[in-house]
Amino acid sequence: MDSGKHRFLDKVRSTVAKHAMLSGGETVLAGLSGGADSVCLLTALNALKAELNLRLYAVYVDHGLRPNETPHEREFCRKFCERSLVVFITRLADVKTYAKEHGLNKQEAARELRYAIFHTVFAEIGADKIALGHTADDQMETFLMRFFRGSGPKGLSGIPPVRAKIIRPLIEIERRAVERYLDEQGISPVIDSSNLRGDYFRNRIRLSFIPEIKKMNPRIVQTVSRTMDILREEEKYFDVLITKTMMRLISRKSDSQIELFLMPMTCMETVILRRVLRRAIDGTKSLRGMNFMHIEDCIDLIKRGRAGDRLNLPKGLRVIKNYATLVITSELPQRLNTHTLIAPGDSVLSEIRATIRTSLEDAVDSLGDGRTSAVFDADKTGTTLTIRSRKDGDFFYPKGFGRKKKLQDYFVDEKVPRDERDTIPIVVSGQNIIWIAGFRADERFTVSDETKRFLKCEFRKAV
Repeated sequence: MDSGKHRFLDKVRSTVAKHAMLSGGETVLAGLSGGADSVCLLTALNALKAELNLRLYAVYVDHGLRPNETPHEREFCRKFCERSLVVFITRLADVKTYAKEHGLNKQEAARELRYAIFHTVFAEIGADKIALGHTADDQMETFLMRFFRGSGPKGLSGIPPVRAKIIRPLIEIERRAVERYLDEQGISPVIDSSNLRGDYFRNRIRLSFIPEIKKMNPRIVQTVSRTMDILREEEKYFDVLITKTMMRLISRKSDSQIELFLMPMTCMETVILRRVLRRAIDGTKSLRGMNFMHIEDCIDLIKRGRAGDRLNLPKGLRVIKNYATLVITSELPQRLNTHTLIAPGDSVLSEIRATIRTSLEDAVDSLGDGRTSAVFDADKTGTTLTIRSRKDGDFFYPKGFGRKKKLQDYFVDEKVPRDERDTIPIVVSGQNIIWIAGFRADERFTVSDETKRFLKCEFRKAV
């Protein structure tokens, strides 16, 4: 019995050392539910406490879902910690309300709230690590769940042994070894009735599917664990490669939008491009949630789409292929409203976060670059102007072009993305366009030797 205990602890030591989970002297917060895995975790850590000079805390989370079982469960955990000389902490989580407010099922909501509580208590006590009792069987269950849902290699690599401050010292140990260890220690954990219910996907896999495949391969847990180890190692390699690739791809980025240079991606191998897009999306707060098929649609757009084509995806996400960039965004395009501008004066175009400033001058030193600034004959334009978005049938006479041109054709020639065309300010005098702000002035209103008053216009966009 004693040798069995030592073998088990040696396996825990091996896992801890292999993944550099602990170096000694840490304050560790362990998640404790009263079930076999979490009780085994705390027992093992307590056995190694003196050896690793650990300070142990345990936190029990009451999810409010099993009021008939929770008091007994919580009391078991309290007494267990008391006997083990471990500081015991308990917290409440309103899973039902959280699930309703966030559109989650109870299991998803419970997990999110549980991890949030772990991190809150972690900060309160000044801990160094959060230890959780996931086992090799949990790994296999996760692998099968994600496999059935169509996950890619990253998802199939499973639960990481270490993620930031979270460690999982039992992750390479099978549940039957956990149960044997507790039996040898004379410890009888509590049983969570929700783990026996067949209406949860994970439980169906655990209770029905895995026993059947174990009949075909009794060592299936070790087999799957090795496969997941390989996938994790390959993911680490790809992570480095993708990080280097991303450095030359990102044009602009915000919490709601990312813009990637198109040219490198059109020549990129699909296996790399798929990971690049996933990294770009996962790293942009409001874009998370795109699934595998959405990624494949994005790849098809990059490889075979035309400039101006786009995808409209669930949750308000849009993917736009421009001439030089791919834009993935949750922002809705803002059509420019109609504004009246009396010169001299300013017009704030709040919907596109820009300003057009006008002044009347008796003389000017420069006629401007035509894009951010332009100078006109004020007697030709008048001093009451309109700023609006484009309309069907719009045309103007581009300065230096020499003849009439449809605004639609001009935008195409200038490679202006379709999604941006309604945001471009068109400055109008009467019914005539005098300036496409940010692009070009109209030849008909340019200054000449006879000009007596100069209308100076400046276009500024907020950074």
